[in-house]
Amino acid sequence: MDKRRLGTNRFGGYLERVTLHMIYDGAPVADSHVSRTGGIPLVTADFVWPTCAKCKGAMQFIVQLLPDDVSELERSLLVFMCQNDPGMCDDWNPRSGANKSYLFPVGELRAAQVPAEGVTTLSAVSGMRLEGEAPADAHVIGRVGGKPEWIQADETPGCPKCGDYMDFLVQLQQGHDHTTAVNFGGDGLGYAFVCKPCQEAAFVWQC
Repeated sequence: MDKRRLGTNRFGGYLERVTLHMIYDGAPVADSHVSRTGGIPLVTADFVWPTCAKCKGAMQFIVQLLPDDVSELERSLLVFMCQNDPGMCDDWNPRSGANKSYLFPVGELRAAQVPAEGVTTLSAVSGMRLEGEAPADAHVIGRVGGKPEWIQADETPGCPKCGDYMDFLVQLQQGHDHTTAVNFGGDGLGYAFVCKPCQEAAFVWQC
């Protein structure tokens, strides 16, 4: 696995020397300890499934990314967002209360208890491998590193604890087919950020 260090600029950090493409690598077990989109998230014992601040429904689990694949992650990154009433809860906005990101210690994780109600999981589980070059026939579902390819204006979030710009880590595409698609508004992109000193994460999407 090719792992590189974060570079920095005044707008936050980024993996400036390499972009690792997230290549679709089949469908793993739903609660497997691998980097993936969909399935059942691996969480700490005190985890409470996040609910949307606006509609109060359970959020949808989107992606799990592990330090085994990305050395800049000291903890497992998980992202959730509300899909109970798409387009109505401002789920693109990391401060709206309609999406939620977590950084969990890897050694203490277990499969979450999925709520019985709400749109909580994707329709399929997509495993991934990270490669510096994407083969011509590969299904690319995102990338780690580089700079975010903003569809609209730069929306790099500030850390909710220290206020500094957060470091860009991951860019997600909607999915390699309709069964794995995340709702980013139609041909949109998702962007995950971290603040390592504060152990905070945030998520934004645009279309």
